[in-house]
Amino acid sequence: MQVKIAKLPKSEVEIEGELASESFEVYFDKALDKIGENLKLDGFRKGKIPRNILVSNIGEMRILEEMAELALSEHYPKILEVEKIDAIGRPEISITKLARKNPLGFKIKTAILPEIKLPDYKKIAKEILRSDLENAKRSDLEVSNEDLENAILDIRKSRAPKKHVSENIEENTEATPPLPEFNDEFVKALGPFEDVEDFKSKLKINLKLEKENQAKEKTRLKIIEKIIDEVKSDIPEILIGIEVDKILYRMESDIIAMGLKFEDYLKHLNKTKEDLRKDFRIDAEKKAKLSLILNEIAKLEKIVADEGEVACEVAKILENYKEADPERARMHAENVLTNEKIFQFLESQ
Repeated sequence: MQVKIAKLPKSEVEIEGELASESFEVYFDKALDKIGENLKLDGFRKGKIPRNILVSNIGEMRILEEMAELALSEHYPKILEVEKIDAIGRPEISITKLARKNPLGFKIKTAILPEIKLPDYKKIAKEILRSDLENAKRSDLEVSNEDLENAILDIRKSRAPKKHVSENIEENTEATPPLPEFNDEFVKALGPFEDVEDFKSKLKINLKLEKENQAKEKTRLKIIEKIIDEVKSDIPEILIGIEVDKILYRMESDIIAMGLKFEDYLKHLNKTKEDLRKDFRIDAEKKAKLSLILNEIAKLEKIVADEGEVACEVAKILENYKEADPERARMHAENVLTNEKIFQFLESQ
């Protein structure tokens, strides 16, 4: 096997090479066997057609194409391993020479994981954490009486009888239904609360936790935005495409969950799916870049998810989503838990 590797723009490489004729010829019998497994021919049982009959019925080119597919499916992973190429996605393969008793010529174009040159992410985290700590007002994290009363009002509104909505999506002229009275009976119906005071006490704790989490998320966002801004790297189109697909899938799922048809929603927006893909591209590129950055930090700092935590998270996913694929659930859990550890690491600076 002789190969030449050429680097292309946008984190792609082209592999050009030849597989020696004797090595390529090995796949002749294998190709015949594979074709014969599914070929239907009058007078013969499937998989029992003699080879000379097979050859005369399917033609040499069909056999050569199958030989090439078998040869490259076996040798492509070996090329990646020997040449130390971190390929991602499906490769584009073109055959440049295809004949019996001759070398197999080919070109393979594939995307690769780009080289990410990280800035001093520890320093960035440290400076932003220090700045946020110095500028933080203690009052921002305290729960005021107004906060508490607004939260209670929202809960009462959520439990009020729903107003009738007519078929033309316009509300009728009925008076707004009164809000349920906020008393011991009301809070006991919400959960394990003894009385109004017990409910207020626990709600205040939850509201404080929510404020603290929001402050933490803001700081995390500042850290990662700064790191993203300082990383200059070409993101492979395939990774951007994957992120666009995810955004589009979530959007379509949300629309369907609301009982609407996605096609009707697109008509309402006066857009096509392709228009949305263009709209989402910048956000998708950012998400792809973030994923590569987090992956690189995890590799450098040897950060991995705890196996026990992963197993626990997978069990929860499979319990809530019976149709979920266990392997995809595991990958998702590992990714989420590893990313959380990365942010905890950055916050520890």
